[in-house]
Parts: sequence; C-alpha cells; structure tokens
Amino acid sequence: MEKNLQKLLERLLKFRDERDWARFQTPKNLALSITLEAAELLEHFQWTTDDEPLAKDKVEAMSEEVADILIYVLLMADRLGIDPVEAAFDKIEKNASRYPAELVRGKSKKYTQY
Repeated sequence: MEKNLQKLLERLLKFRDERDWARFQTPKNLALSITLEAAELLEHFQWTTDDEPLAKDKVEAMSEEVADILIYVLLMADRLGIDPVEAAFDKIEKNASRYPAELVRGKSKKYTQY
C-alpha cells in the first residue's frame, strides 16, 4: 500500500482500537456506511444544474463527506485484506481491456454494448 495511505490506515486503526469500535465495523456495517456517506455527498448536488458553480462552503462540506467515504473504504479494505491501491490498479487494467480507447473514445456506453 502507498506510504501515505498506510500511515492513514494506521492512524484510523489506532483511533478505532482506542475506542473499541472494531467489533462494530463488520463488512456489512462498513458497506452500509460507505453508501450512506456517498448519499450525503450526493445530497450537495440535489436541485443543482450541471453548469452551476459550487460555492466554497459547499466544497468544504463535501470534503468532509469525501473523507468519511475514504475512511470507511480503507477500514473495509483492511477488514477484507484488500490492498486498495493494488485493487485500483488491477481494476484500471481490467477496464482498459473492456474499454479500448480506440473503440470507446468520446462514448459513455457500458462495455457490453460495444
């Protein structure tokens, strides 16, 4: 895992363990938490248009939601024994074969539609 992510994970685990919260952070509960925090991030876009600029205070609030999502993803990855950086690189490679640039450039369909 990348050095900074590893340091972040260590800090998260220390924070969690000092509070005896590991028993509550089951894969199911972490998955639910990721979804809930993602919904809170999405809420900032409710009733906006695509071309509407984001106010600084709104971006700051979204920063906290992004942090919550990252925290829960790292805790989930740790719980399941997944290196999130390695998993992301693997997924990029898989997507590169599913979505060859010369075939999909400028298109947004799912790979099964090509």
